[in-house]
Order: sequence, then structure tokens, then C-alpha cells
Amino acid sequence: MTGKERREQLLDVGRVLFAERGYEGTSVEEIAHTAGVSKPVVYEHFGGKEGLYAVVVDREMRRLLDMVTGALTGGHPRELLEQAAFALLDYIEQYTDGFRILVRDSPVAQSTGTFASLISDIATQVEDILGHEFTQRGFDAKLAPLYAQALVGMVALTGQWWLDAQRPGKAEVVSHLVNLSWNGLSGLEPRPRLIGHRKS
Repeated sequence: MTGKERREQLLDVGRVLFAERGYEGTSVEEIAHTAGVSKPVVYEHFGGKEGLYAVVVDREMRRLLDMVTGALTGGHPRELLEQAAFALLDYIEQYTDGFRILVRDSPVAQSTGTFASLISDIATQVEDILGHEFTQRGFDAKLAPLYAQALVGMVALTGQWWLDAQRPGKAEVVSHLVNLSWNGLSGLEPRPRLIGHRKS
């Protein structure tokens, strides 16, 4: 096996073990044993468990961000919302181990941050779309970041639930997410008000 092939093998093994057991529950010994190598080989390629974990997380975050931003190809804003929701659920379905790793709290600082910062990166993409729509509809475009975080957070949390529930089907989940968010967005009040007794 070449050095590059060995590195990829260790990344694959690490991804599976981190998804199953978490960072704390996975040891260098397990990684080496599962890969059929000695512990020094793991240290040689990654400097230890922390280095391997950081590379696994960085790759998964890039893959998810690329899938979501690549899906936003234009069209009607409602279609963009559908595309983003499908992309996240596609990632969860195709890269389940990676998603399980991303949603755990990470003990290692990665170059791209945490799952929360990744969601924030995706929300920034959505924010640009919402800002344009808000301006056209006479809403305050400065509020687009708030709405973008709410929308992306809703889809991400629903995706976590769907990973375990595995039903209804992906298209039905997307249709309900878009129904709630789009119909909620289409009925937005320019200056929303509270009707309960609590005002702050």
C-alpha cells in the first residue's frame, strides 16, 4: 500500500470509528488494529488521534458545504429552499458517518470550526438570497441573517431527527420543511408584533 493509500485507509477507518464511538470513545490502538497497522503508522501520518480526527472533520465539513452551496443553482426562491433542504438530507443519507461526527461536540479545533460554524457558513449563502427577496418585498434586509439562521437551523435539526427516524421519505420531509418555511415566509409581517403579555 502506498503512503497515500494508507492515509486514505486510516481516514476511512477513523471516520467509521469516530461515528460509532465518538472522539473520546476511540483510541489510537483501535484505529491501528482496525486498519491492520501498528500505532506508529497512525502517528506517522497524523501525529495521533487528534490529527486524524481534525482531518476527518475538515473533509466532512467541506463535503457538506460543497453539496449545499453547489445545490443553490438559481431559480425561484422557493426552489432554492428545496434545493438546500435536499442537499442537506442527501449528505445525511450518503455520508451518515460524517454527519454523525459533525453533530457531535468536537474536542479539537479544526481549521473550518465546528458544526455550528458550518451551519453559519451555509446560512450566509441563504442570507444573500433572503436579503434580495426582503429588499424586493419592502422588508428590512438587515434582518436577513436572522431569518437565514432560523431556516438553516430548522433544516439541520430536522435532518438530525430524520437520520434516526428514517421516515417519512426524503422528498416528503423536504416538502414539509419547505411548506412550513415558505408559507411562513410568504405570510411574513413587515413589522412583526407580539400578542402575548411578555414584551421583552
